[in-house]
Amino acid sequence: MSESSSLDWNHELWNSLRWTLEAFGISAVCFILAAALLLRYTRWGRQFWRISGDYFTGRESAPTWALLAVVLFMTVFAVRMTVLLSYQGNDMYTALQLAAQSFAQGDAPALDAAESAFWTSMVVFAVLATIHVARSLLDFYVGQAFDIRWRRWLTDHVTTDWLEGRAFYRDRFVDAGIDNPDQRIQQDVTDFVQISRSLSMGAVGALVSLVSFTKILWDLSGPMTLWGTEVPRAMVFLVFAYVLISTIVAFWLGRPLIQLNFWNERLTANFRYALVRVRDGAENVAFYRGEGVERHGLLSRFAAVLRNYWRIVYRTLKFNGWNLGVNQVAVVFPILIQAPRFFSGTITLGDVTQSATAFGRVHDSLSFFRESYDVFAGYRASLIRLDGLRRANHDSRALPSLDAVDADDTLELERVGVRTPDGAPLVTDLELTMAPGDTLVVKGRSGSGKTTLLRSLAQMWPFAEGVVRRPAGRETLFLSQMPYLPLGDLRTAASYPGSVEDHDDDAIREALCKVQLGNLVDRLDEEADWAKILSPGEQQRIAFARIVLLRPAVAFLDEATSAVDEGLEYSLYDLIRTEAPDCILFSVSHRSTVDQHHARQLELSGDGSWQLSMVSV
Repeated sequence: MSESSSLDWNHELWNSLRWTLEAFGISAVCFILAAALLLRYTRWGRQFWRISGDYFTGRESAPTWALLAVVLFMTVFAVRMTVLLSYQGNDMYTALQLAAQSFAQGDAPALDAAESAFWTSMVVFAVLATIHVARSLLDFYVGQAFDIRWRRWLTDHVTTDWLEGRAFYRDRFVDAGIDNPDQRIQQDVTDFVQISRSLSMGAVGALVSLVSFTKILWDLSGPMTLWGTEVPRAMVFLVFAYVLISTIVAFWLGRPLIQLNFWNERLTANFRYALVRVRDGAENVAFYRGEGVERHGLLSRFAAVLRNYWRIVYRTLKFNGWNLGVNQVAVVFPILIQAPRFFSGTITLGDVTQSATAFGRVHDSLSFFRESYDVFAGYRASLIRLDGLRRANHDSRALPSLDAVDADDTLELERVGVRTPDGAPLVTDLELTMAPGDTLVVKGRSGSGKTTLLRSLAQMWPFAEGVVRRPAGRETLFLSQMPYLPLGDLRTAASYPGSVEDHDDDAIREALCKVQLGNLVDRLDEEADWAKILSPGEQQRIAFARIVLLRPAVAFLDEATSAVDEGLEYSLYDLIRTEAPDCILFSVSHRSTVDQHHARQLELSGDGSWQLSMVSV
């Protein structure tokens, strides 16, 4: 190797391997300690742990830690490659300087040595560049694999938590309320995972780079006289002071971005939800000629988005303007400091360029937290929204509900009471027993609590008390006035909430024919948004087809035939009594024509009192 070489490249492979392993071990220990402190002593750290702690401590956490270790190792290795490339750059520019000097002096042997050193540096560069490219691609793959695995777990975890205990419905009764859970599950989970890794590994890389390049900068730095005092290794102290001051100012400028980003997510989601509402209610809006009202409502929400966004723009202009100015000064700062030493012949051109590189890396490392503040602001918004959803889910499950006790084939209500949210009684101490094949219709004026009673029996309404004994699981079926049709093929819609594997196609076709939907029997494989295709009456007939398929022990029907004519209504109820004679029917209806299909009638007055009698047809 040439004497001008800054490193012994012949032995650098083993030296770098040892350095990387040692740095990885130290970084891993420091990473865990820092994470533990942040998780315990910072609000956002505790929010992080509540959201994703189980991912790192569950029974299947070993692969997670293994993949995290690989990500951390690749981060440390990337720093080492940058260090080696800085030394290669030193060799290259030093060789060019020596070649220029030798040429000017006419020293042929020295020129040959400089040329040899230059080409050696090019070989070193080729090797380092190849390793660097391979490392970059592998680092990208490992990082994405880590994100995908974490995102899959977190999406499953958050979705399950949202659906468990009917929290997705009961969230509306929590005082805080939860807006746009769909956005929180989709976008905020994605942002949370990606930014968690980028910020944590960025911090590790910044700190390892800081240590590595500070040593280089220390070796290349010289004394400087400031205000009559000679400061040894002045460049090192200057870069630390420079970045410290600029970071304090940047944090002051960027702090409002946290709240502004939170509101940006919320207002944007509200606007998007309003657009979806218009799309879902397109037919009703068109019938009402409500385009003007919808336009005003949509543009009002969008105006709120823009007002908040302009606040983000103005704040970001200040924040980015400061950062850009600081970074531009940092480009020439080390060269200005080293220029006098270069002109005096104290250091080489390679030393100057490596000084600039080292200064830039130290500056970037120290500036990482300053320049990531706006990203962290958005990250905090995602943390707040995900933790808010988790908290609302927990609080909604803690709300009271009827006590449900599994029974074989009977329905019993014991001291059931139902209230409005403000405490006014709707039903008080309702007692009822129904055996297989019994039928009951619930009557009463609008607002008397008929549908609310059904919600209470389904454990959805939190302002209720008492005990309901009914068959467990899908042996009890609730049919709302407008049946829910899931996305997918018609087979899935007809089988809901059961599984398509529970019924063969012939059984589904037969059930559709029995509810007079024979025109759909050849469309079982067709995937569509069936709620947009089928009329309300057809959707209600799909619900009766489910009773035929599932044969529940108890069926609660809430205005389940309101969209069909009286003749078809008679046929549907008669079908249920024929196909499932032992099914207990508990119907809510305003129509008097429904009464004939039931033996008893429950009349609700709306003030808590009720009356149970036989149906007189």
